[in-house]
Amino acid sequence: MLAELRALVAAHARADLRTPIPGLLLSTVDTSEPHHSLAEPLLVVMADGGKRLLLGEQVHEYRAGQYLLVGADVPVTGHFIGATPRTPALGVGVALRPAAIAPLLLRAPPARTPPSSPLATGDTSPELLDAVLRLVRLLDHPSDAPVLAPLVEREILWRLLTGPHGELVRRIGLTDSGLARVSRAIRWLRDNYAEPVRIEELARLSGLSASAFHRHFRTATAMSPLQFQKRIRLQEARSLLLAGAGDVAGVGHLVGYDSPSQFNREYRRLFGAPPGQDAARLRAAAAPAGPQLP
Repeated sequence: MLAELRALVAAHARADLRTPIPGLLLSTVDTSEPHHSLAEPLLVVMADGGKRLLLGEQVHEYRAGQYLLVGADVPVTGHFIGATPRTPALGVGVALRPAAIAPLLLRAPPARTPPSSPLATGDTSPELLDAVLRLVRLLDHPSDAPVLAPLVEREILWRLLTGPHGELVRRIGLTDSGLARVSRAIRWLRDNYAEPVRIEELARLSGLSASAFHRHFRTATAMSPLQFQKRIRLQEARSLLLAGAGDVAGVGHLVGYDSPSQFNREYRRLFGAPPGQDAARLRAAAAPAGPQLP
């Protein structure tokens, strides 16, 4: 099955990841350069190659025949292992939509131990791999896809809900879960990363006390609200600098830093070089990499 999946991904993957089937993403990457992104709830099945991800202090690795589950919007740093133009990493992504998960919850097994991280990895069972393969096959049968793709998506979600990390998927579909509540705060931080963070306001937005909000936010994202905002600010600053949208001090101020020295220090800590030097290196090396699966 993996060999067929690799061939289909190589044949249909596009630069923007998207496919004609809603929620289905395909990725082919031929570089091992570190990549910083904001991951959304997603199943990723690795068809070839491997990837190592860093979320806060947590390290997650998955390889061909294994999967990654992303249970919340989280900023991650990762790199594909040994990916080259001759041996690209190939992956399949399936969006985990709350509206598609919720109807399955009444029939799913009882809740198990709450997950300790918004990311999880594991071996792809034959049943899950078969369902993912059938979903990708529909790209060769576009007239069948509108009818059959939702049915296969439902099967994939069921396999995940009944699998070893089912509770991580369950939380996405529960409207009253801690994840659902703090998701409003996560969206606010994504859209207003340059604004000062007021924990009391974020807690009110989530319908939680400040202490409960901190607890649920860290469970959902593996970091504090301030750490989350800092990561989003620095990732946005890197994109602006790479695009030549201003000088270092101006970009730092634009993403919310009043102190240039603090901006330089935190940027270097995350990306390994000062802002101007890092952006110049990326521009000189090549065109920036396109979107990637987590």
